[in-house]
Amino acid sequence: MKKIIYTDLAPSPIGPYNQAVLIDTPHQKTLYTSGQIAIDPATGELKIDDLKEETHLVMKHLESLLKQVDMTFENVIKTSIFLNDMSNFATVNEVYGSYFNEATAPARETVEVANLPKYVNVEISVIAMTF
Repeated sequence: MKKIIYTDLAPSPIGPYNQAVLIDTPHQKTLYTSGQIAIDPATGELKIDDLKEETHLVMKHLESLLKQVDMTFENVIKTSIFLNDMSNFATVNEVYGSYFNEATAPARETVEVANLPKYVNVEISVIAMTF
C-alpha cells in the first residue's frame, strides 16, 4: 500500500510532490523521500549562510521523515546528494558522514548541478527500508 508521509518538522513541499512516500507491504516497508533543502519549517526561511549548518538542517529533515515511519539512518540503503559546487563536497561529506555508521553506510551518488531549488547549496534524498 502507498502511504503519503508528512511531518511539520520538515519543509512543506513547494510543488506538486510530497515530502515522502512509504510503500508498506506485509514483508517490508520502503520509504522514498523527496530531496530536502535547508528551509526552516517553522519560519519558511532559507538557512544557507553556513554550509555545515545547512547540511545539518537537511539531515535533520530527513531524520524527521524517517522517524515518522519508525526508521533511522540505519535503515537508509541509498542516498542522492546534489551540490551546486563540487568544491563543497568535503564539508557536506563530513556532516553527512556524522549521521551514518561507516561500516553500514548506504550506497550513494553525489553530483554537481547547475542550480538547486531556491538556489540552495545542497539537496539530499534517501531511500530506506525495514529489514
